[in-house]
Amino acid sequence: MTARRVLMAEALIVGGLALTLLVREMPGIMREVRIWRMVALRHGSRRPR
Repeated sequence: MTARRVLMAEALIVGGLALTLLVREMPGIMREVRIWRMVALRHGSRRPR
């Protein structure tokens, strides 16, 4: 039972750290998504002349 509690505590700690990292990096991720969308729109079909 003790080993199970230790594993649960480790899983909670690792999950919390991963969530914290994701939240801290969210503005940068959103910026990258915007850049990818702009590049994809330019690279696609062009407007007719």
